[in-house]
Amino acid sequence: MSLKSSNKTDVNTTELVITIDPVTFEAAVEKEFQRQKKNIQIKGFRKGKAPRKLVEKEFGEGAFYEGAINSLLGPEIDAAVSETKLILVDRPNVEVTSIDKENGVELKAICVTKPEIEISDYKGIKAPKEVKEITDEDIEKQIEIIRKKNARIVSVEDRPAQMDDEVVIDFEGFFGDEAFEGGKGEDHPLKLGSGQFIPGFEDQIVGHSIGDEFDVVVTFPEDYHMSDYAGKEATFKTKVKAISYEELPEINDDLIKDATEFDTVDEYKADIRTKLEEAAKDQAEAAYETAILNAVIAKVDAPIPNCMYEQRIDNLIRSFDQQLQQQGMNLKLYCQYTGMDEDAIRDTYRDRAENEVKLRLALEKIAELENIEVTEEDVNNGLSEIAAANKMDVETIKKFIPLDEYTMDMKVQKAVDFVKENAVIDNSAKEESAE
Repeated sequence: MSLKSSNKTDVNTTELVITIDPVTFEAAVEKEFQRQKKNIQIKGFRKGKAPRKLVEKEFGEGAFYEGAINSLLGPEIDAAVSETKLILVDRPNVEVTSIDKENGVELKAICVTKPEIEISDYKGIKAPKEVKEITDEDIEKQIEIIRKKNARIVSVEDRPAQMDDEVVIDFEGFFGDEAFEGGKGEDHPLKLGSGQFIPGFEDQIVGHSIGDEFDVVVTFPEDYHMSDYAGKEATFKTKVKAISYEELPEINDDLIKDATEFDTVDEYKADIRTKLEEAAKDQAEAAYETAILNAVIAKVDAPIPNCMYEQRIDNLIRSFDQQLQQQGMNLKLYCQYTGMDEDAIRDTYRDRAENEVKLRLALEKIAELENIEVTEEDVNNGLSEIAAANKMDVETIKKFIPLDEYTMDMKVQKAVDFVKENAVIDNSAKEESAE
């Protein structure tokens, strides 16, 4: 291989002209012939036994050129990229510009390169950081959860249904005299006031007792997801079959002792306060970091190859698909349920992908400007934590994790820490940051 020329033809684009000498090319052609010859049949020869010259005479001199060149492309382009020290962010677009046995091959490779980011003023970024004050009301909400978990369901037979009761009903919906699809249910549980049914339906259950049969008349909303039903008036023939309600227990030491690891209400409330305060601090810290990193993203003003955004979207969609599969679904089914196609899903990830690409490039540049280093000890400690979490040994983990990428990830995290350490808490910027 010989790198004939390297020319920057556009922003983030470099054209490489590469030559492959005749000897290397001939060896690749012969190797390709040997690979294919077992499938070649020439009259007068058993299958796979015809000499190369006769095969080329029959099928043309260039019969094995494409396979030979494809076998050389990866190593030859890798060598040329290494020589120029380019960092590519996509597969090169390769064109064969000349080819013959005497002179070898000449290739033109259009390479999309990693953009060079310029960033400044990343020290002293102002961002809000306010820790939510935990109130007695917040604690009471947590106490209410304990009450609901220990609620007793009481059947009602001596009064009509009220809001917040749970009823069991049969119903069938009609447009005029004609029953419609999906409008029928038997022994259906319904919490009155939950908003589970069409607006107005649950209100008309209130006041009816067990055994009552009656009509519920409602109008489907104009924006109802089934367009054939939208805006139509429907009559549901309804029967109440059961009524019940939740009876919440009194909060006292006995309940707390039975339902938690604590002996008294005061002890339990103190623990709730401590946990809520810790959670509030964590949330404030996360919001603070997000505001700082958003400010870093806003400082990136450089042309970035679109392929980097598309690759990031690909990764995000792959991750989403894996999450769906863990829930017994997949991306295809998700599209069917939501009515979205792949382009629509890609669009939902576009802003996030662009921000993540910009942030990564900015943090890598900050790490370079600040001479941030990752030691071998840092890497080994990180890998040891991963190994322990996955109950594997470090050497096995190394087989799954590219060390160069992992080292860069650690360097980027150190850059995040650096920017945070040099940021300034400024709650006057809260409104602007929220926007």
